[in-house]
Amino acid sequence: MTEVPEEIRRKLAIVLDFDDLVEALRMAREVRPWFGTAKVGLELYSSVGPDAITALTDLGYDVFADLKFYDIPTTVNRAARVVGALGTKYLNFHAQGGAAMLRAGVEGFKQGALDAGLPEPCALAVTVLTSDSDAPPHILGKRVQAALESDCDGIVCAASDVKEAKQYGPRLITVVPGIRPAGTPRHEQARAATPREAVDAGADLLVIGRPVTRADDPIAAAKAIAAELTD
Repeated sequence: MTEVPEEIRRKLAIVLDFDDLVEALRMAREVRPWFGTAKVGLELYSSVGPDAITALTDLGYDVFADLKFYDIPTTVNRAARVVGALGTKYLNFHAQGGAAMLRAGVEGFKQGALDAGLPEPCALAVTVLTSDSDAPPHILGKRVQAALESDCDGIVCAASDVKEAKQYGPRLITVVPGIRPAGTPRHEQARAATPREAVDAGADLLVIGRPVTRADDPIAAAKAIAAELTD
């Protein structure tokens, strides 16, 4: 039985930044009652590749492949097709690559899922990294527009950008990293937000890593985050 309402679990993604699949799966099992999505980033994917995605899918997670593809359109299309066929729900692409590259990625990602008989996945455009405090003010709107032109389903942005982003693209799902509960270190996240701040800003999916995975008691940390959103 889950310990939080399903609508809260659907809003929470656990970041599995490990270089060992056994360790990643151990953490994934521990926090499964509070998180509905597992994020596979460059570290874990570089270590074990597609096995990370299939193993987490087998545990019942929606998987967010945080691979940030950025290359010529043909390369992005073909790589995204492979990831789509694995059962990945979310895959992101750097919006800086432009609408043509994003469109190629979206098409490849969704075709891969279709060819494998899987549900249509969700393609995301990365707007401005949460570690970037120096991006020019006009960049967010430009990158959201590229996401819209390329039929992306959503964007990755800081909590502080959600309101503006949804003015440009109300239909877009907003995925927000840089989540830091009050009193926890921000690390390199220049534009961090608490879970409540992000949800109040309109975020649809909160991406949470070290505050849980590096906590002395990951289960207690997960419970506290869920409780903050349930209150």
